Amino acid sequence: MFRSATRKTRRASAFAMLEVIFHASVRNVRKTNGNAVVGLLLSIFQTVLLVAVFYFMFQFLGMRRVAVRGDYMLYLMSGVFLFMVHTKAIGAVLRTDGPTSPMMKHAPMNTIVSIASSALSSLYTQVLSVAVVLYLYHVLFTPITIDEPVGAAGMVLLSWASGVGIGMVFLAAKPWNPEAINVASSIYLRMNMIASGKMFLANAMPMYILNLFDWNPLFHTIDQGRGFLFLNYFPHYSSVLYPVWFTLVCVVIGLMGEFYTNRRASISWGARA
Repeated sequence: MFRSATRKTRRASAFAMLEVIFHASVRNVRKTNGNAVVGLLLSIFQTVLLVAVFYFMFQFLGMRRVAVRGDYMLYLMSGVFLFMVHTKAIGAVLRTDGPTSPMMKHAPMNTIVSIASSALSSLYTQVLSVAVVLYLYHVLFTPITIDEPVGAAGMVLLSWASGVGIGMVFLAAKPWNPEAINVASSIYLRMNMIASGKMFLANAMPMYILNLFDWNPLFHTIDQGRGFLFLNYFPHYSSVLYPVWFTLVCVVIGLMGEFYTNRRASISWGARA
């Protein structure tokens, strides 16, 4: 009654939202696993396991000869790392609290904060696991050299951003038909095991096969990332701009869909007669 109303400036509101995003990101990281160290170890184990699977598969199928000149394990890890960052970002965004979630009843919370915090928590976990795996490989096995580390890090961020954009499109459509969207997202994630092109070298693939992969932004970031990693590899069939424009289009569509859904969301959508 006697409290004076304070009017926040635009800068203060921005800092307040960033603070909420930070605390929500910390909550999402801890929500995944109660122990932060155990959560990081699980993420590292998943990455190492996938690298080991592809290593033995390449050995069994005799595909090692198609690898780029340079460190063979780094070639494998370059594809696996970006694939994990991309898919984990999609899954994290897709699992965010929707407009009918109880968390949305708290005034500072909204769906944008929820999406941003989930995406940042996924990026934090994956980048940390990538750094640990690379450090252990560098120290325990053989020293590695990255030709352009800034460009390689940029491809990691671009893989994450494209995953966030695709996840936002799925998230905006999810309240309208959750079962169909869950099936569609599962198909996309399973399809990316092959369609990402992480098992192939783009410069060594015939054009009729490349046409099956070049729609995928992850294919471009993996191929360009290998160009930044290795001195002797120059990507000819991929582009940095394509995943950038793809991400921007997906983010805009996702935001428009999220705004449209929020205005029509109802807590009784999931009710059964």
